[in-house]
Amino acid sequence: MMPPLVAAVCAVILVAAGVVGWNAYSGAKLAEAREACAAAADTVRSNANEYNALLNGDAADAAAVRAEQVEDSKTVESLGKELKAMAPEYEGCVAEDAQGLDAATVKLNEQADWYGTHEKSLSKAVRAVTESKAAKRLETAKTNLTAKLDEASRLLADSDGKVADNATRDALSNAIDAANGLKDGNDPAKIDGARKTVEDAINGVAASVQAKTDADAQAAAAAAAAAQAQAQARSAYNGGSSYSGGAYRRTEGSASGSNTYRGTTSGGTGSGSTSGSGPAGGSAPKPNLSGGHGCGNSCPPPSSDGLIHH
Repeated sequence: MMPPLVAAVCAVILVAAGVVGWNAYSGAKLAEAREACAAAADTVRSNANEYNALLNGDAADAAAVRAEQVEDSKTVESLGKELKAMAPEYEGCVAEDAQGLDAATVKLNEQADWYGTHEKSLSKAVRAVTESKAAKRLETAKTNLTAKLDEASRLLADSDGKVADNATRDALSNAIDAANGLKDGNDPAKIDGARKTVEDAINGVAASVQAKTDADAQAAAAAAAAAQAQAQARSAYNGGSSYSGGAYRRTEGSASGSNTYRGTTSGGTGSGSTSGSGPAGGSAPKPNLSGGHGCGNSCPPPSSDGLIHH
C-alpha cells in the first residue's frame, strides 16, 4: 500500500499534468479559432471590395439610365431593387476566446456569402440594363435611318430637273445606296453615321433646288421688265398729227386723230379741217372764195347766159 505522502504527491502531479494538458489543448483550440476567423475576415473583405467596386462603377452608370432609354423597362426596375439591398455590417474577429472566435467566424462566412451572392445578382442586373439600352439604341438608329431614307428617296425623285447643280443629286443617290447597305447591321454608330451622310446630302439638294428657284425668279423678273420697256416704247411712238402754215406736224396721241389745214387763196384767206379714223381722213368742204365785191353765200344762182345778175 502506497504511503499517504507518496499518494498525495502523485495526485498533485496528476492534477498539474491535467492542467498543463488542458491549457495546451485550450491554447491550440484558441489558435485554430483565431486562424479560422482571420481567414473568414479576409474572404469578407475580398468579396466586399468586389461588390463595392461594381456598386460604385458599372452599377452607378447603369443606375443613371432611364426607363425610356431601354428596350425593356423592367431591367431598370430590377436594378433599382438590387441597389436597395443593405450590405451587412462588418465586425471582425474581436472575441478573445475560441468560442467567441468560432461564432465570429460563422458570421463572417455568412457575410462573405452575402457579398458573393449580391455581387453576382447586381452584375446580372447591370448587364441586363446595359444590353437593353444597347438594343434600344440600335432600334432607334435603324428607325431614324429608315425615315431619312424615305425622305431622301422622295426628294431625289421630286428634284429631277429642278436643281442648279445635278452633282448634288448624284451625291444623294450615292448616300442612299451606302445607307441601304448598313441599315440592317448591328452597329448603331455606323448606322447613325450613314443617316448623317444622307441628311447632309438632302440639305445639299435642297439648297440647289432653292438656288435654281431663285435664278428662275430673277430671269422671269428680267423678262417682264424688258417686255414692259418695249410696250412703253411702242406707246410713245403712237400719237396724233397736224398741219399748219405749209408744215405737217403729228401730235402725241392715238393713230386716230385730226388734221388741221391752214392756207391762203387768191382773194382771201380760207380755212378748213378734216377728221376721220383713217390716215386720209374724211372729205373736207372746199374753202369759200370771195372777190372785192363778192356776195358770199347770198349770191343768186347763175342765169341761162352763165352770168350772175344782181
